[in-house]
Amino acid sequence: MLLGSIEAGGTKFICSVGDERLKIINQTRIETTTPEVTLSQVINYFSQFPELASVSIASFGPLNLDHHSDQFGAITNTPKLGWQGVNMFKLIRDALAVPVSITSDVNGSALGESYLLHQNGIEHQSLVYITVGTGIGAGIVINDHIFGLNGHPELGHIKVVRHSGDGDFHGTCPFHDDCLEGLAAGPSFKARTNTPGERIPHTDPIWQRIAFYLAQAAVTTTLMIHPDKIVFGGSVINDDLIQMIRREYQTLMNGYVEAKSLVDYLSVSCAHDNNSATIGNLILATDN
Repeated sequence: MLLGSIEAGGTKFICSVGDERLKIINQTRIETTTPEVTLSQVINYFSQFPELASVSIASFGPLNLDHHSDQFGAITNTPKLGWQGVNMFKLIRDALAVPVSITSDVNGSALGESYLLHQNGIEHQSLVYITVGTGIGAGIVINDHIFGLNGHPELGHIKVVRHSGDGDFHGTCPFHDDCLEGLAAGPSFKARTNTPGERIPHTDPIWQRIAFYLAQAAVTTTLMIHPDKIVFGGSVINDDLIQMIRREYQTLMNGYVEAKSLVDYLSVSCAHDNNSATIGNLILATDN
């Protein structure tokens, strides 16, 4: 039995085919341009596999995940030009004529991350996965199931306390000035310095600001959910940054909630080649 995975992102779609053992057999990258061009390429890719039994989509959003809505699966208020109102769930399902499921991108990653941790012998009942890239989002997995049927926690849009070094910087979120995403996601680097984050040395003070904001997210997550693990992933996260986040977390928490080991509690993704969403999708596809 072949299963399909679609990681639908704002810059690229990663389409994969795997089996029921969650082994990835084939994979391709498709650039995100217009819905018409991108989705036709996605459909053409999966049409090569006549034994395809099911597909799961983990998509950027926000998404309409209300099962009682006739617009279930549609992208709603996205800043991605041309994609607002696009219902790739229906388009993919109708074109491929196989069962299709859809969830948010970070939910797929959270489920895949939880599975990979179990495979590596790291037992847990609850996990929060926080992705930091072009945007910021979080997914919750409890007892191997995604928590929340109507989407994922919009952690990226919580208000955070400003770092003293940020002065008049308004953030990059078009909806809120002082939200986590606007102050700590990937685009905020270039907005502050005119230089992409991947080209800024990890010794630059800007990384301490990012750590300050992400530590606030970890503190809020701990106080509200207190999961067994918080895992950070996404293009912005690196080993130096996670160490800064742990230090800031310790300062902000100030001993109120103790963790046995911050190295274990606040960790980076264990996914090889950043494929946690693909693994999560293949798991979901087996349930379709």
